[in-house]
Amino acid sequence: MLFGVNDRSVAAEEAFTNRQAQWQAVVTTLTDHLHRVADPAFDVEDLASPRHNVLVGHGVGGIGKSTFSRKIEAALTHQGGRPAQWDAPSWPIERILPLRIDLARSTGIDFERVVLSLRLAIAALGRPMPAFDLALRRHWERNHPGEPLEEYLRRGGLFSRFAGAVNLPQQMQSTLADVAQALAMPGTVGGALGQLTTTLVSALRERRRSVRALAGCARLADILEAEPDLETLSFATHLLAWDLAQLPATQQVIPVILFDTFEDIGDRTNRDLERLLQRIVWLMPQAFFVITGRNRLQWAEDGLHGQLDWTGPAAWPGLADHSPASRGNTGPAQRQILLGDFSPEDCEDHLARRLSRQGQPLIGENLRHTIAARSHGLPLYLDLAVMRFLEIRRSGRDPQPADFGDFPALISRTVSDLTTDERHVLRSVSLLDAFSVPLATQVAGLTHDAAALRLTERPFIREDPSGLWPFHLHEVVRSAIRHAEDHTDDRWSQQDWHRAATRALDALGHEWRHGPRRDRTMLIGCLRQGLRLARDHRLEDLGWLTDAAHGYIADSVWEPLAPPTSPGPQPGPDTPADALAELLAAIGRRQHEHRERTAERLTAVLDTGLLSGELAELALYYRAKACKDLGRTDDALDGYRQVADADGRLAPRARRGLANLARIAGNFPIAFAAIPTLGWEGRHHRVLGHIRWPHGDIDGAITAFEAARTEAEQHDAPGERAIAQTLLALACAFADPLRADDELDLANQLLAPLDQRATNLYAYVAGLVRDAGTDRDVTDRATVLRTEISVAGLPWLTPLLETVLAFHHAVRDAEDDLTATIDRLREVTVSGDYSYYVDIATAMGDLPQPAGSTIQWLDDAHTVRQRWRALVTTRREYRNSTR
Repeated sequence: MLFGVNDRSVAAEEAFTNRQAQWQAVVTTLTDHLHRVADPAFDVEDLASPRHNVLVGHGVGGIGKSTFSRKIEAALTHQGGRPAQWDAPSWPIERILPLRIDLARSTGIDFERVVLSLRLAIAALGRPMPAFDLALRRHWERNHPGEPLEEYLRRGGLFSRFAGAVNLPQQMQSTLADVAQALAMPGTVGGALGQLTTTLVSALRERRRSVRALAGCARLADILEAEPDLETLSFATHLLAWDLAQLPATQQVIPVILFDTFEDIGDRTNRDLERLLQRIVWLMPQAFFVITGRNRLQWAEDGLHGQLDWTGPAAWPGLADHSPASRGNTGPAQRQILLGDFSPEDCEDHLARRLSRQGQPLIGENLRHTIAARSHGLPLYLDLAVMRFLEIRRSGRDPQPADFGDFPALISRTVSDLTTDERHVLRSVSLLDAFSVPLATQVAGLTHDAAALRLTERPFIREDPSGLWPFHLHEVVRSAIRHAEDHTDDRWSQQDWHRAATRALDALGHEWRHGPRRDRTMLIGCLRQGLRLARDHRLEDLGWLTDAAHGYIADSVWEPLAPPTSPGPQPGPDTPADALAELLAAIGRRQHEHRERTAERLTAVLDTGLLSGELAELALYYRAKACKDLGRTDDALDGYRQVADADGRLAPRARRGLANLARIAGNFPIAFAAIPTLGWEGRHHRVLGHIRWPHGDIDGAITAFEAARTEAEQHDAPGERAIAQTLLALACAFADPLRADDELDLANQLLAPLDQRATNLYAYVAGLVRDAGTDRDVTDRATVLRTEISVAGLPWLTPLLETVLAFHHAVRDAEDDLTATIDRLREVTVSGDYSYYVDIATAMGDLPQPAGSTIQWLDDAHTVRQRWRALVTTRREYRNSTR
């Protein structure tokens, strides 16, 4: 930042944000470790007990792992560099000896330098480490002949980093002199190190009193005899642990070793350096290790046996997922913590403090809010946004929200340590909102799951075990891979993306049709992802989406399906996928929009000519339903006839629509005659119930609706079951208010998880019927319901509502109110549709049958009128008996 702007009044600050929860995890686990080490039973030479001396912080690239590691080191120094946000630990800092080692390839680190760094940090104590120093000196003489250690340290820059580095050569020389004296060998051995070692090993084997100071280290002789290579050097760290344990109590320290950028030490198939570093962790049990990297440590997995020396949950209980051995009194249950995204507040705070002028944030509040929202909490995105902000200011204009989209650098940072197959899978799954391992493998077009399995272990993959598919990409990473300009060597062309989208669509279809979970949840999940894929990549062959669309409408549940769209006005459909997405969105949204709007949307999508035959029939059918609801009988009749004549999958539903139109027109014999042609697909039992109850045949209606509910249960159709149950409650409400209570309760339970606006209104009407004749605010509730019906664009419910009010007034013998209600009923049925409700209302009040009535009943009109009048008198008697 300092070199990114000429304006010296702009201040650039390293903005460290929060991480209090992660710091608390460090404090808790380190406190637990200190208690373990202080236990008299603790033995530094115990190589069999489980290890609890490691804490892992993992997270996606750019999340702030290295910053976190540096802050921990600073917080543990004697100078007290702890960030102000972090609480102070309860233990004295003086007992802690922190050492941070960056394992990034760019630092040129190797295992030998790691071990030297450990020893140089301990050199600050001013005490020789005799056992380890002997092994180190032997290693050095063999592997660096003629190169003094002092010169190597000076040339490699290690002297400048460690304040006590200058003491190390003297401490090692002092060790050699002491051993030579104990063995009665002449002088300070330099060139005769081999002779000294041989003599010392013999003395140790013979347990001579002269070397009793070193004789307590049981494995010293074996290590000094072994070939002095890197393998032996890694085991020699056990000697360093033993040396530290021999310090006087007043000088005891706990090394806290921070290994950062752990992902750079190798890969999942080359674990040579990881194996050497793991030995350090295991062989120095009194040291505490904080490892930060992109990936979780796999040391607790049994499958790594043979690749590493100590594996499995018994060896590393804190690193195992949900391990019973890692809970209770044995220590913290989880020693692997996710360094996750910043909160929105932390993002804005970070941006406010990153650049400033005269103490005020350089990035404006509105722009900070935009960047923070688009970052999804990823610190790397915030830093890239700050750099883009400065770049735009240098060009002479003010940065705008539109300038901050996706960053290509996010791609390179994400894929840098992935294998070729893993990068291929990563790009493939970026097409999906969520995925499983088998789905990812299919989308990538691979024949094995290994790459997808490895990818799911990466920190930019988030896991939701309760989801339909358990994995999804971090949103910012996904957006960058999908939309940013990719400059990597294996970047995809537009044809590559198109082929991957085709594979993804086919894989989703296979998942829906043949996957282990073939239910409605899977259908909706596949439809949502499939529609977006087909739309975004302009896929011409919709394939299984046509069948899925019919599956979607089969049960009247209406989950939202609309794929995400960019803000602002949207162009009309220009591909079959666009048209299908708009079709299903219009059908589903009709539960929340006026039916006029539904009819307009369906007409528009039909006018595009982009829908195939079956999908065009789907649009025609639901436009006909909307027209029926709006009272446009002729338009509804035309639409239903077209679909019925096509004799496709929707023909039974269209024939049901025609039967309902006949009933609405008062021609019950035609409606009744259609029932045998309907079957389950045409909801024959429901159509029969709709015919029976206007005749006052409540028992017949109840039987029909019960049969409809049973059939829906047999076909596992919860949407249809809820509709049948609500209509059953409505029928019961006219004859048996007590039973209606129970039936309505069940109806409301079944409707609760669904999205059925018209059926919910039916349930409200049923509640009014149940309360007819009582003082339960029936008329006021009806007024509210009348408004809701109007807002929903469902005028066909108004005649039913007025009929229910007529029943209420007839029971109460309120002649004036009944007359006024019948007058309103005549107004809303003047077209002839639902005019049979006027006949029913007059029968309820024992008023003359309407002149010129053209209703064609199944039973004679006198019988129908007697039934309705009997229902009124029965309810009146029931009301009087319950007062």
